[in-house]
Amino acid sequence: QLQLVESGGGLVQPGGSLRLSCAVSRFTLDLRYYAIGWFRQAPGKEREGVSCISSSDGSTYYTDSVKGRFTISRDNAQNTVYLQMNNLKPEDTAVYYCAADPLATVPGIRGIPILQAMCMQADVPYESWGQGTQVTVSS
Repeated sequence: QLQLVESGGGLVQPGGSLRLSCAVSRFTLDLRYYAIGWFRQAPGKEREGVSCISSSDGSTYYTDSVKGRFTISRDNAQNTVYLQMNNLKPEDTAVYYCAADPLATVPGIRGIPILQAMCMQADVPYESWGQGTQVTVSS
């Protein structure tokens, strides 16, 4: 139902910045509200959630390792979700993916807000995944 295309990755020095974009296209006529998340996977590591946002009200969640450094935002008119990454560290090196799922169908976790639940579940078959964009932080 959705096509996601990530862009904006590249090679930066530690302390540098990148802005990732996730362009979202709908292929159906269904009107549904979505949660969109940024996930990343480093070589030899499991995929992990980074930040998630609601396409409807803009509510956000960040994993602890990126709080204060990354900012997720949306531009609904452009159907794009951004991840502004500042003060990048070598441990941020990974392939970054965006994923989308209707808010009503994100697997819930009891007692946890839905956007946090999405970012905590990186191996769920969400409705749509992008192809990924490489971020490398190195001197």
